[in-house]
Amino acid sequence: MISFVVPAHNEERLLGATLDAIYASAHALALPFEVVVVDDASTDMTAATARGRGARVVTVALRQIAAVRNAGALATTGAFVIFVDADTIVNPAVVGAAVAAMNDGAVGGGAGLIWEGRLPLWARVLARIVAWTMRAASVAAGCFFFCTRKAFEETGGFDERLFASEEVAFSRALTRRGRFVVLRETVVTSGRKLRTHTVGEFLRMLGAVSLRGVAGLRDRRHLSLWYGERRHE
Repeated sequence: MISFVVPAHNEERLLGATLDAIYASAHALALPFEVVVVDDASTDMTAATARGRGARVVTVALRQIAAVRNAGALATTGAFVIFVDADTIVNPAVVGAAVAAMNDGAVGGGAGLIWEGRLPLWARVLARIVAWTMRAASVAAGCFFFCTRKAFEETGGFDERLFASEEVAFSRALTRRGRFVVLRETVVTSGRKLRTHTVGEFLRMLGAVSLRGVAGLRDRRHLSLWYGERRHE
C-alpha cells in the first residue's frame, strides 16, 4: 500500500486541490493507498477540508516541518511513503514513477519542480538555480519526497533538530542506505512565497542562516519564510 502524508498548517485554500490530485493519481494507477493529513496547529478549516475529502486527520501542535512529516509517517502503514506538501499538485506520471522506482529497489527520492503562477524575474532565476543544484547533488525537494517504509525506519526519518533543509539531510541519509533518485517527472508547487516576499527578505534570511551555519537551521526565529505569519496574495 502507498501512504500519502500531507503536512498542513492553515492550508484550507489550497489543500482541497492537493488532495483531489492525490486521489485522482492513485485511482488512475489502481493503487491501494491511504491519505493522512497532519494538521499542525491550524486555526482555519484545514482539518474539515481534509475530512471532507476522505483523508484521515492527525492533529499535532509542533510547528516544525520535520516533526510533522515524521508524525504523519508514523501514523501510516504502507510499505511506500510519499510526502506531498499541502500546496503541491501531483499527477499519475510522477506518482507512478515514484512507485516504480521503489519497486525497482530505490530507497527514496523526489521529483522535478514547476512553480505555479507568475514569478518575478529574480524568483525565476533563483528557482532555476535551486532546481539545478538539487538535481546535481541528488537532493529531493521537500514538497514531494518518497521513501520506503524500511528506509524511513532505518534512518529515523527527517531530522527533527532542523527547522529547514530537513529534506537535504534526509536525502543524504537515504543515499547512504541505497539508491536515491530524482525523477524527471515533475510536480507543480505554489509560488506564493516567491510572490509575497521580496528579494531583500530572501537575502537577509539566507545571510542570517549562512552566518550561523547549521545552528541557523535549528532556530525558527531566522526562518520567517516558513514559520512567520502567512501572507496572502
